[in-house]
Amino acid sequence: MGALLAFSRVMDRVSHVFGEAASWMVLLSCAISAGNATIRYGMNYSSNAWLEVQWYLFAGIVMLGASYTLLRNEHVRVDLVFGNLSPRARLWVDVFGLVLFLLPAMMLLAWMTWPFFLDSFLRNEASSNAGGLLRWPVKILLPLGFLLLSLQGMSELIKRVALLRGEQPDTEVVTEYHRPDQ
Repeated sequence: MGALLAFSRVMDRVSHVFGEAASWMVLLSCAISAGNATIRYGMNYSSNAWLEVQWYLFAGIVMLGASYTLLRNEHVRVDLVFGNLSPRARLWVDVFGLVLFLLPAMMLLAWMTWPFFLDSFLRNEASSNAGGLLRWPVKILLPLGFLLLSLQGMSELIKRVALLRGEQPDTEVVTEYHRPDQ
């Protein structure tokens, strides 16, 4: 279990780094959006490249921030039963959810989106808009994001199995559940 927990620690750090990058992308996207609107309406000038940069940043926020969201246990849950379960039962629900749903889906999506990126990269695909950007840099975010989410899912699975075995992982494991405020 020690080697698996070591992998989990590394993956948690990787997800944290990508999550921080995604957070900065939010700020950068807002700044670009404000600057773009100011230039468009103040100077009557527009650039498709800047609009596409915003789209690329949004893709980065979603695809690179997803693994960090899973690390922080802040993903969307269906609160029909989960909130009323014991902490141990919640761990089991997480284990089954990770094994049966998250990991197979994310690995399949990572595998399926790789050719989508590769085709774009090999063709040096560019936007059809005047002044548009290359498309492959944003398309690599799909397989990368799904791979990161798969690896973070494995990390979460390792931590939950360790907790079920009575071992306390030396990384932060967010297992508390808070009902939505609304």
